[in-house]
Amino acid sequence: MTVRAKPRLRRLTMTAAAAAVLGVLAPWAVMLGPVPVTACTLVIYLMAFILDRRSSLAAVLIYVLMGAAGLPVFAGFGAGLGWLLGPTGGFVLAYPVMAVLCGWLLSRGLPAWGALGLGTLVLYVVGTGWYCLQTGVGLWGGIAVCVLPFLPGDAVKLAAAATVGPVLRNRLKLIY
Repeated sequence: MTVRAKPRLRRLTMTAAAAAVLGVLAPWAVMLGPVPVTACTLVIYLMAFILDRRSSLAAVLIYVLMGAAGLPVFAGFGAGLGWLLGPTGGFVLAYPVMAVLCGWLLSRGLPAWGALGLGTLVLYVVGTGWYCLQTGVGLWGGIAVCVLPFLPGDAVKLAAAATVGPVLRNRLKLIY
């Protein structure tokens, strides 16, 4: 195997592994009202530390396409276009943007809290907007259902990723 092929193979392997982790962890959800709590944001945060932006985008798109094709990888083992286009599908549709934004901001030297926090803000805006459009709930009702209950948990996931992400990135560089 050539020296040039090894980094490409490594990137493809890590991308596939990230998509698989999303697909395995996402279905295990805890419902907080109509919007589920999943480990997806934590996985996407960590991807921002260990993958480049293209690989993060590819991993999340693979995950979304798996679910759209009918594999039960969405929250609560949901699947299909109907689920994706339903009231909470906007959050999943925002994952690719979130993944690219978090990675891009980290690569530009923004502190982890800021990079991951801005990615989460985009997730909240897109997901809540989609939820409001799909259900007819007003903006404040959408914020009450889609944002406020998730702030403490997302803060914990963000703190965990900001702590573990750099260590994981450095360890993976040593292995590969």
